[in-house]
Amino acid sequence: MPAEPAPYTVRLAATPQDLIAAQRLRYRVFVRELGGDGPLVDHANGLERDAFDPHFDHLLLVDRSIDPATEAHVIGAYRILPSDRRAAVGRFYSETEFDLTPLLASGRKLLELGRSCVHADHRGGTAMFHLWNGLAEYVLDRGIEILFGAASFHGTDPRPLAQPLSYLYHNHLAPPAMRVRALPPHRQEMDLVPTASLDRRAAMAATPALIKAYLRLGGFVG
Repeated sequence: MPAEPAPYTVRLAATPQDLIAAQRLRYRVFVRELGGDGPLVDHANGLERDAFDPHFDHLLLVDRSIDPATEAHVIGAYRILPSDRRAAVGRFYSETEFDLTPLLASGRKLLELGRSCVHADHRGGTAMFHLWNGLAEYVLDRGIEILFGAASFHGTDPRPLAQPLSYLYHNHLAPPAMRVRALPPHRQEMDLVPTASLDRRAAMAATPALIKAYLRLGGFVG
């Protein structure tokens, strides 16, 4: 028998309930799974949030089989902001950590991506495919030319990440005209291992799936 189609819908958050559901999913992924935190994270109610949330669009992957009243209907999310709305916000979120001058000076239509996550029960299937299809529609509808954002490795110690960081540096570094740089004091040089000592298999095995997916789409790192 043919498999039942996944009960997914991709849309922008339209209600406060939608945003709360996205923040609840983000808490599950970024706080419980990955150990993140922040000054506005609501541990009592299980919400990962910050001051940028009210100003951004929230692209949601919704499971239609889940009652929205449960605030568990959002099983995937992206937080996005096009450059024509940056002035109203004051800055992109990434500007808290990176010098985006090359991108801002490019004159191109930009879209910042962030807070990308999918519920653990929906990973490995078509969930991310649906979410990316929705993102593609958003990009095409608005004439976006460059997508960018921060993507993370787990942990803050660069030593166990020397292979993947160096592999990205030697093979996927952005062109100089588009290359952003992390701001001090948290900037970390990426060329930790010489090319001759790189183990591509080990490097890719240690690279998060989302970063590998961006590379397959032609992405670069700063």
